[in-house]
Amino acid sequence: MVQKIKSLMKVPPPLSLDQWAETYRFLSPEASAEPGRYRIERAEYQRGIMQAISDLETSEVVLMLSSQVGKTETLLNTVGYFIHYEPAPMLIVQPTLDMAQSFSKERLANMLRDCPALSDKVKDARTRDSGNTVLHKTFPQGHLTICGANSPASLASRPIRVVLLDEVDRYPPSAGSEGDPVKLALKRSKTFWNSKAVLVSSPTNKGSSRIESAFQETDQRHYLVPCPACGKFQKLEFKQVIFEKEDPQTARYQCKYCDKQFKDAERWEAVRNGKWQATKPFKGKAGFHLNELYSSWSLLSEIVENFLEAKKLPETLKTFVNTTLAETWEDQGEGIEDIEFLKRRENYSKDNLPNEILLLTAGVDVQDNRLECEVVGWGFDEEAWSVEYKIFYGDPSTLEIWMRLDEYLREVFKRRDGLKLQISSAAIDSGGHYTQAVYTFCKGKASRRVCAVKGQAGQGKAIWPKRAGIRNSAKVPLYMVGVDSAKDIIFARLKIEKKGPGYCHFPISADEEYFQQLTAERVVYSYNKGVLVRSYKAYRARNEALDCRVYAYCCFVGLNANLKTIYKKQNEMLKTLGAKEQPTPEPKEEAKEETKEEIKTETNIQKKPLNIQRNNLKNRHDRPRGGFVNSW
Repeated sequence: MVQKIKSLMKVPPPLSLDQWAETYRFLSPEASAEPGRYRIERAEYQRGIMQAISDLETSEVVLMLSSQVGKTETLLNTVGYFIHYEPAPMLIVQPTLDMAQSFSKERLANMLRDCPALSDKVKDARTRDSGNTVLHKTFPQGHLTICGANSPASLASRPIRVVLLDEVDRYPPSAGSEGDPVKLALKRSKTFWNSKAVLVSSPTNKGSSRIESAFQETDQRHYLVPCPACGKFQKLEFKQVIFEKEDPQTARYQCKYCDKQFKDAERWEAVRNGKWQATKPFKGKAGFHLNELYSSWSLLSEIVENFLEAKKLPETLKTFVNTTLAETWEDQGEGIEDIEFLKRRENYSKDNLPNEILLLTAGVDVQDNRLECEVVGWGFDEEAWSVEYKIFYGDPSTLEIWMRLDEYLREVFKRRDGLKLQISSAAIDSGGHYTQAVYTFCKGKASRRVCAVKGQAGQGKAIWPKRAGIRNSAKVPLYMVGVDSAKDIIFARLKIEKKGPGYCHFPISADEEYFQQLTAERVVYSYNKGVLVRSYKAYRARNEALDCRVYAYCCFVGLNANLKTIYKKQNEMLKTLGAKEQPTPEPKEEAKEETKEEIKTETNIQKKPLNIQRNNLKNRHDRPRGGFVNSW
């Protein structure tokens, strides 16, 4: 009996987080390609990160990381450590409540199930009085709360010792009306002398990135690896990735000191022998920066392939920089007033459209005495043509003006090869003084994809929602569209000077007033409840052309059109009609020779690194799957 009591009172041996993970952590088959016992040598850089998290002298750990480097597993290891070895009250904050529930069900629940050291600490949720719900878990001497950054009540309740903040750059500027969700969460740990905070995210825009701002307040550690040839330690940087003729299979990493080129296996071995090095004095906060070149799960050929696809358009290049290179994106100037748009106009009209146009959408802005509408044509890689800008004068509260708009939206447009096109989708702004009139007009037109929309400002909002809301007296589907996200893309594309992917064409009929309205807004930065917020502000009274283009683009995103399928079916129609003019050929990937210096220059534009997942490139706007356009 005495021996049993002594064994219960025995103090466990000192154990750091990385040691705990190697001893007790098991990876779940649902979340890992390598299920089973956790092996830290597969991602040796995680050792230094986990040692910092369990270090008593470190109060805050900031992880500015790319995708594919195991940041979620690091968070899960931290949770497991503080449940099993050092019980404490914990809080995990995800960007939204939905993401919090997904994290709990898909990642946390599996870890608790598959790790024997944890399975008996948190009771099964089906057990009566288990203290285990989706968003709240209890265990001996501690508890775990999981919440969304948009939930102020969860962020400001009971005291917390360990605060884990995931994807902080995707948090809203304010949790309801309570202020910055990061500051709210961190305040809950002030009463603990041994509190711990971990902030994790891929960065976003320079100047407004939360994770970049937090990283700059740390000792800023970078992971250095030895060259297999000369042995000199260095950071892995994308500009040192060499490939020939845009062929990803030729990708090699070149040492910055001896110019020796090595393959993936040698790169992974170098990473296993690497070390963290701080570049600033340590003052209680440890910061870690890591890009996808360090990942044992990413091939150089895949990274280069993603880059070659990403560089076609500004927004995909930005995603690559943020999520692959773990670098902030710096816009090349917010203004576009220096572009000579009038000189870019081309000789085409609604009855003589370029053959490259495959699809038409329209955006309609509602004013007190008129409706303004732009029809936009779309080709491969989202090359865009302004087809026609039309103004309908009249009182929007009367039926007559809407009948004229309806007649126009049914019109037939003609390409040079004789193919006739109709508008596939139109978005009508319902956010003004004539909301009910818009609802009445859109009612019963779902089959024509004539939609009521309302702009939703703010960074990170989906351009087109996954589903519409029907919370109005007319019971008309209302789509909340991310106007700031759409403007980011439109302004970036207006700066493209070479015809091709993303380029914006304009007809000879476009006048100076149209271009002034199209460029009437600028990005501004302001503080909202202590958080630096990026938003758009109009510097001219008239900006209807921009609004129409935004709504037309939102329609295109919402269609999720398979342009290759449309192209093939249009060619079949032309053959049936016996068209004299040959259809525009489907664009092909062209190999282009580039010197090593050209590649370095191109990949180092404004220090814009790149990391895009292949899935992100195929669905770059998070468009809903399906849609009637795909079944043409």
